[in-house]
Amino acid sequence: MTAPTASAIAPTGGRVQDACPSLVITRLKSGPLGGDQQIGAMIAEGRLSGLIFFIDPLSAMPHDVDVKALTRLSVVYDIPMALNRATAELLIRADGFAHPTLVSSD
Repeated sequence: MTAPTASAIAPTGGRVQDACPSLVITRLKSGPLGGDQQIGAMIAEGRLSGLIFFIDPLSAMPHDVDVKALTRLSVVYDIPMALNRATAELLIRADGFAHPTLVSSD
């Protein structure tokens, strides 16, 4: 059995790696610097089995259009997407959610 893997935009990837040293993290660019587009491409290419994307719903996001595009792609390609901790925990525990991608709105 292979080790679990995840992709994460910076600096989220560093925080996840610190918290879970055994998890293999592919670190992408920061969201506003192209990380959101990298995640979108991974969805379109069928390289993701799910998406965990934590946001602060009370703060403005400079890349709000990119975040909406990820939501749209997740729906179009039928990718499970969690926007909060409770849903993320359900997806991680679910069968078939083997390769989550962890991103945030940084």
